[in-house]
Order: sequence, then C-alpha cells, then structure tokens
Amino acid sequence: MPEPLDVEELRARVQRTLDLERDTQQAVLAPLGTDMDHLVSSVFDLLRGGKRLRAAFFYWGYRAAGGEDSDALVRAASSMEVFQAAALLHDDVMDRSETRRGMPTAHRRLAQLHGERDWAGDGDRFGDAGAILAGDLCLNWTDEIYSTSGLPEEELRRGRRIFDTMRTQLMGGQFLDVLEAAGSWAGVPTCERVERALRVIAFKSAKYTVEHPLLIGATCAGADESALRHLSDYGLALGEAFQLRDDLLGVFGDPARTGKPAGDDLREGKRTVLIAYALDRATPAELEHFRRTFGRPDLDEGQVEVLREICERTGAVDRTEDLIDARVRAAGRHLADADLSDLGRTMLSDLARISTARTS
Repeated sequence: MPEPLDVEELRARVQRTLDLERDTQQAVLAPLGTDMDHLVSSVFDLLRGGKRLRAAFFYWGYRAAGGEDSDALVRAASSMEVFQAAALLHDDVMDRSETRRGMPTAHRRLAQLHGERDWAGDGDRFGDAGAILAGDLCLNWTDEIYSTSGLPEEELRRGRRIFDTMRTQLMGGQFLDVLEAAGSWAGVPTCERVERALRVIAFKSAKYTVEHPLLIGATCAGADESALRHLSDYGLALGEAFQLRDDLLGVFGDPARTGKPAGDDLREGKRTVLIAYALDRATPAELEHFRRTFGRPDLDEGQVEVLREICERTGAVDRTEDLIDARVRAAGRHLADADLSDLGRTMLSDLARISTARTS
C-alpha cells in the first residue's frame, strides 16, 4: 500500500486543487493588472512544494471518524496548506530567511525584482511589504477555500470553532516565539528553558501542523468527544515530535534535502530544546563560545560546526532524540485508545512515522 500522503492519490489531488485555486485568485486580481502576478507567484510557487502533512492530517482525521472520500474533502483539507503558506511567508520575514524549499524566500525574490527594475525606494522594505501582503492573502484564502469546499454546511459549522482557534493560536504562538527571542535565558534553570521552548513548539508549530487539522477533519465528520480527546492527545504529542525533529534538522540537516542553509537556526539564535540541553552540560569555555557566536547572522561554516560539535558532545542531540521517541510512543498509545475506522487508524499511524523519521 502506498504511504498515506499518496493513498487515494491525496498529494496529487491537493496539488490539482491548489493549481485551480491559483487560476481562481488570478482572475479575481486580474482587474488590478499584470503586476499582481508577482504577488500570486510568491504564494503559489511556495505551494508547489512541501509534504502535504497538514492536508493529510485533516483528510485522514475525517476518514478516521467515518467520513467518506470526496473532492470536497480534499478541497477543505487543502486549506491547511494555504494556511501553512501564510505562516511561512510571515515567518521568513521575521527570521530574515534567505531560502525556503530550495528557492529564494518571497521577500528576497521581491527585493531582487525591485533591484532588477530599478524602482524607487528601499528594495528590502519593498520585499518585506510584498511578502507580508502575500501572507495576508493566504489567510483570506484559507477561510475562503474551507468555506467553499463543498462539504455539507453542517459539517463545516462543526469544524469552524477549531478552525478559528487554530488561526488565532498560531498568531499567538508566533508572538510567543518573538517574546522568547527578546528575553533572556540567563539564570533560568534547564527545566524551565525546556518548558518554555516546548510551549513555543506547541503553539507555533505542533497544534497547527497536526492537532488542529486532525481535529477539524474529525469534527467535521462527526467524531464523538472521546475520540476527539484521544486524537487531540495524539496530535499534540506527535506535533511536538515533528517540531523537535525540525529543530534537529535546522542545525544538522542537509541543505539539499531541507531546502535551507545548514545551521540557519544557530545563526538566528533559536532557543530550542536542543540548545537548552546543550547549555545544560556545556563547559565554561563552551558556554563562552555560545555567548559570543550563537545568534550571529554572519556565522561561517567553521563556527557553525563548532556549535554542532558542542550539541553532540553534551548529549543534547541524544536527549532530543529521546524526547522525540517518547512523544511518538505517547502518540501511539493515544491513537490505540481512540475509536476510529481501521483504515484511518492505519494511516494516522503511518503519518506518525513519516512526520518524525524524516530528513527534510
């Protein structure tokens, strides 16, 4: 059997849905002129990549709760991919990221366009403004795609509360991340550093990646309260494992697979669980090296490698891997306790594997 991202040709159907949405939104923007193509391309070129995990969790949550396959379901699930695009577009501006999925980020592309056309004003500010507006469009389109998906109105109403919660809590999670970066870990014990990093993970990534898409789909299909509780616990545990893996890839990942430069998280100074564990067992000399280099955007490859070596020597990598394994096992227990369709349970179990045993 193919993996759950391709059962029912899900990944291809999601892409076809997004391609049709591009045509629809280009037509809406056509009266504004061909310059809108730059804005639309910033979104839909980004949407041609990705694993489609969020759409898959929505889709298989719905199927696991007894719902049937349909093009309307695939369209509703596709709204999760557009929502992720909004988060990525805004996140890249906030992090000053240069690449995403092997391409220049939207704000960099638009800044380059500004330079090529020799337009007036500051190119970077132009790029930032365009990317922010592209992200705002995605937020609008997320709601539009969900609302016009073709699922029965009663089902959409059932899922609406969690759908709205997801959108609000992600923005709060983004702000938590900004607050954490602005604060200090000086004098904070390791257990609290880990707790704070996990809090950011939960609201900035885990919930909108796994838990909320899964619950929206299952709620639309009419899952009962017991099943929803188990799915919520499964989704949050798995979502945290997903982001912990992403944090490891942000330091040790292969750029050819991740689509972004190796060590970018070290240059951005992201305060992750991995870093909390590294600082916990670092020597005084290593702590001083972290103080001088961590979070510097101009880190060269040699300096990045030293920080990687500290993460490995202190056992931070192994401790993070252990935390991932514990979260995956917990997700499996919660899934086993839920009353779901056999196919849905199998697919969600496979999605847990795909989400955490990955290299990109």
